[in-house]
Amino acid sequence: MNSPIGVRPAATVILVRDGELGLETFMLRRNPKSEFVPGQFVFPGGAVDVSDQLSEELGLLSAHLDDRWASKKLGIESGGLAFWVAAVRECFEEAGALLAGVDGEELSLVDPPIRERFQTHRQAIYSGELTIAEMCRAEGLSLNLEGLRYVSHWITPIGPPKRFDTRFFVARSPKGQRPEHDGGETVESCWIAPKEAMELHQAGKFEMILPTVANLEPLTEMDSVDVVMKWADELSNIPEILPAIFLDPEGSPVVLLPGEAGYEEALAEPPPPGSTP
Repeated sequence: MNSPIGVRPAATVILVRDGELGLETFMLRRNPKSEFVPGQFVFPGGAVDVSDQLSEELGLLSAHLDDRWASKKLGIESGGLAFWVAAVRECFEEAGALLAGVDGEELSLVDPPIRERFQTHRQAIYSGELTIAEMCRAEGLSLNLEGLRYVSHWITPIGPPKRFDTRFFVARSPKGQRPEHDGGETVESCWIAPKEAMELHQAGKFEMILPTVANLEPLTEMDSVDVVMKWADELSNIPEILPAIFLDPEGSPVVLLPGEAGYEEALAEPPPPGSTP
């Protein structure tokens, strides 16, 4: 997958919908006891799993996209389609929203027995008892991979004990479904206007890490899902963003982005792995 050594490939989904007052995005608050970004508000996402990469299963799930197209889109040699599959799987595991269709129609989970059945699938996929391909076979589903739009690429800087090579996607929230947190890894969830999330974050009331903030920022200028998807469709040459960390005289980590003063020096002499939160 061409990720740096020791850095896990990952995928994240920015779910968007048209709310009563304008554009909204779905966000989850991670468990404060979590080892990775505890207590932070994030988009659904996580590491690419082995089951996301199996070519036979990918062929079943992706009738409209192929690995060659996906890999070219991401600028890698092969394995690109696994990021699309991982994005859908993680969105289902973490948010309970499944980007999929059945018999040519978007999957609806309005009916209580169906919703309960898919909640069982959600738990089984999370625990590893079931793969997303097995669920698709059992339910006659095809994943709506073409509904995802690739919008950014962030790599965790050297320093934190867990590092990810993350591709961010944006997608319409499926109608007839109600995303919600899982009560384990995530303890709260909400639909929120990007501008409100940014204002609360600046006031210290809505904690978010830098990549989340950076991906929310362009959405603050958009007022509908159609506008977001048009913007995403027009993106090209998406850059790889690798922040750099240095420790100030008090030993506190300071994050720099490419182009900022001191970035190259911080990148050349990073803090020892695991020395920053």
